[in-house]
Amino acid sequence: MAKKKAAAAATPAIAALAAAGAPFTVHAYEHDPAHPSYGQEAAEAMGVSPDRVFKTLVADVDGVLTVAVVPVSGSLDLKALAAAVGGKRAAMADPALAERTTGYVLGGISPLGQRRRLRTVVDASADAHSTVCVSAGRRGLEVELAPGTLAGLTQAVLAPIARA
Repeated sequence: MAKKKAAAAATPAIAALAAAGAPFTVHAYEHDPAHPSYGQEAAEAMGVSPDRVFKTLVADVDGVLTVAVVPVSGSLDLKALAAAVGGKRAAMADPALAERTTGYVLGGISPLGQRRRLRTVVDASADAHSTVCVSAGRRGLEVELAPGTLAGLTQAVLAPIARA
């Protein structure tokens, strides 16, 4: 897969991928603020199955912010997320805290290039695909990369944390 340089669209996520020398492809599309789902919008705009487009969610697991990366076709199982990191209780993080901590806005939070690296769990279904798409750090911008590359760069645990 060819790496596309997007100087004008550079985000910390794209910069992190480029610095790591990781293969990736950037996909840009016109974001519609009226669309009810950022992830579904990305899948539709790119013509990619929602099973291959992953959303980045920030949760609080026993007082520790944790990133969950799950397919947009499903939802996050908070109990499974807690179990994946050895925790007991998980809840969605305060949106403002998630934005401050990651350095990204909601709908554009990337698991890559965050202001402060958070522990990360990627849904195990990612391994069923040769490539997956995640936010590149802003609404209307996605990166496509191998699941192994995503897991390696984020030091993620792969676990079944999504439900249909």
